[in-house]
Amino acid sequence: MSFSIGMPWNEGEEKMHRLLRIPPQDNPTSAMLTPQAAFMFQRAPLLAFGTLDEQSRPWTTLWGGEPGFSEPLGGGFIGTRTLVDGKHDPVVRALLGGGEKGEKGEMPQAKDGGKLVAGLAIDLMTRKRVKTAGRMIAGTIKDVDVEVEGESNRKQTQLQLVTKIEQSLGNCPKYLNQYEIRPALLDPELVSQGSLLSEEGTALISNSDMFFLSTSTEDDMDVNHRGGPPGFVRIISPTTLAYPEYSGNRLYQSLGNLMLCPKIGLAFPDYETGDVVYITGTTEILAGTDASALLPGSNLAVKITISEFRYVKTGLPFRGTKKTPSPYNPLVRTLATEGNIRGALSSTSQSTRQTALLTKKAILTPTIARFTFSVSEGLTYRPGQWIALDFSQELDVGYEHMRDEDPASLNDDFVRTFTISSTPTAGDAGKEKEFEITIRKVGAVTKFLFQQNERAGLEVGVLGVGGEFKVVSARAGEGRNVFVAGGVGVTPLFGQVGGLDLQNSKFALLWAVRGEDVGLVLDTFKRYPGLAKCAKVFLTGRAIESELATMRDEIKAQADVVERRMMKSDVQDVQAETWYVCAGKGMRKEVTGWLDGQKVVFEDFDY
Repeated sequence: MSFSIGMPWNEGEEKMHRLLRIPPQDNPTSAMLTPQAAFMFQRAPLLAFGTLDEQSRPWTTLWGGEPGFSEPLGGGFIGTRTLVDGKHDPVVRALLGGGEKGEKGEMPQAKDGGKLVAGLAIDLMTRKRVKTAGRMIAGTIKDVDVEVEGESNRKQTQLQLVTKIEQSLGNCPKYLNQYEIRPALLDPELVSQGSLLSEEGTALISNSDMFFLSTSTEDDMDVNHRGGPPGFVRIISPTTLAYPEYSGNRLYQSLGNLMLCPKIGLAFPDYETGDVVYITGTTEILAGTDASALLPGSNLAVKITISEFRYVKTGLPFRGTKKTPSPYNPLVRTLATEGNIRGALSSTSQSTRQTALLTKKAILTPTIARFTFSVSEGLTYRPGQWIALDFSQELDVGYEHMRDEDPASLNDDFVRTFTISSTPTAGDAGKEKEFEITIRKVGAVTKFLFQQNERAGLEVGVLGVGGEFKVVSARAGEGRNVFVAGGVGVTPLFGQVGGLDLQNSKFALLWAVRGEDVGLVLDTFKRYPGLAKCAKVFLTGRAIESELATMRDEIKAQADVVERRMMKSDVQDVQAETWYVCAGKGMRKEVTGWLDGQKVVFEDFDY
């Protein structure tokens, strides 16, 4: 019969629980190698491993390539045999005792019974992982001959290691991006190192969708994984990184260690090339407004100051083929200094926050509608600005560890920014009593809005107004200005139509619209007389229903309509002084590419 004994929380973990107001809970960490953990070592093709160097700095590395390179030896011992970079891998160097000449042989032992180590056995295809911590009992490193098909024998460095496991804990599959792992030979080359990130290191981190981290206290270590969309780790400067902490199991073991000792070790693998960035540094944990001030949209983040980094080319003994990203990954949260519009939102408390009342709803197409809100205290905005609305009071159901039916909602703060599509009438200094947004149903918040009855009294918080997307006609003596829109990307134009010269060929609209959205086009031309004569509409797809076909015919009677996609020639055949582009990311990139070398102003509504 096997059993496990739960571990007590350390002081740092208790601090994190108090900081984030986590209800009391038991620590599920086992004070032994559980059978489940032992089985995971046998099946996992990768092992992230951490230890401390002679300066007590944590480092992290990644070993393996195929299942079976680590296996239980009985009695809580794990044996690991793997090819390694014996020259530049900082964990291997620390296990060797800090030597710099790549000596082979027995590894020195600490006087207290073994060097402090931790590991994370991980299978990225099944999204399973188990954390372990303990002591290095014995180890050797030597050169071996490896047979490679079509080549003569290749010299490689092999590590054999025995560790005594004193703690183990299985982790959830959230934020694990799938990679199919296969073994590979090493040909390590130290490309760059120092205290400042190199150009190569910056590029690798900027494209990474995961990294591995080691933290420690006086008598404990922890190795874990952090994943997200590519670029979720933000580079503040050559010496500073930051990443958001997503909703997890609320144990806060890594952050708890950082509360007691702010040192951290990181490893960023490039699975395609086998390149790797190693970093050791110090951290600052940011919570609440401190986190959102740096990474808007986050309530918890970690800022890392680099002490030393190494970029090693082909320094990993495996390669990986990318498969399916984690469904739990949020969108990339950019820094406030990178222009993240949420950085401009008001920090007003909910008790004093202004609210907006839904008063009208006009369904324009099956997926597009116009919503009118009233603001009792008035709202000041300029044409082309956006408004940030908080739907958390209606949609946030509180903490859940997993939510497979709606994984993206775990890290959703239910704050959305929408372009204001109405025209202000009170002047720059005046306050409007209502505003409109014209939006497509694309997610949880917009779906919720579409379901609302305008007589039900829905009120949402107003966090702020911002942005600047001013559209003007060409001046006298110049050519004309052109607005290129994709679908609802036309909405920033609505509040500014009154200020445009629609009569003297000083303005033109190129508008790509799906066939099922002809209702938006017809409504727009009715609300803004004169705009149709300046417009060329590109309709894609067929309006099958008779009502839609009738709308399409009405549009053709008012504007130049072609039933195909917008093409490069449609844009390049038009002479313009200034181009305004407001479309989804794919279309925006394509159109701005066509306009290379010309004056282009675009609206980024990727938020």
